[in-house]
Formats: sequence, C-alpha cells, structure tokens
Amino acid sequence: MQTQLSSTAVIYAILSINSEIALQKEFLDSPDIEAEERDNEAGILEDLEQTLMEFIEFYKGYLKKEKDLPTIDELLHSEL
Repeated sequence: MQTQLSSTAVIYAILSINSEIALQKEFLDSPDIEAEERDNEAGILEDLEQTLMEFIEFYKGYLKKEKDLPTIDELLHSEL
C-alpha cells in the first residue's frame, strides 16, 4: 500500500510541475514581461524543468515495479 501512495504522489508532482512549466513558458512568451524580469523568469523555468527531470527519473523506478502505471509520455501529455 505504501508504494501505491508514493507513486500517486509522484504522479501528481509530475503533473503539477509540468503544468507550471507550461504556464511559465506562456508567461515568458508574453510581451508584458520586462527585460529585467526575463532572465529571472527564465531561471525559474530552468529550475522547474530540472525538477521535472528528477521526478521523472524517480518515477522510472515505480514503472519497473508497477506495470499498470501510466507511461511517462502519458503523464507529460496529460493536463492536471
């Protein structure tokens, strides 16, 4: 039971971070962002992308144990 709870938490984390990345990219594409902010916001996007990769690596361990979990591709193309 503990493994199922942990994999579910990781799935929600991946979905949440992926949604935040999409929002951050949209924000960076906005003409409203000032030049001074752009570098900081780009750094935030990089941090989010790195965090997502770390969660994906962690999730791969669950995929090996639990064959009924959604694939990484399915998660990355899902919306929260």
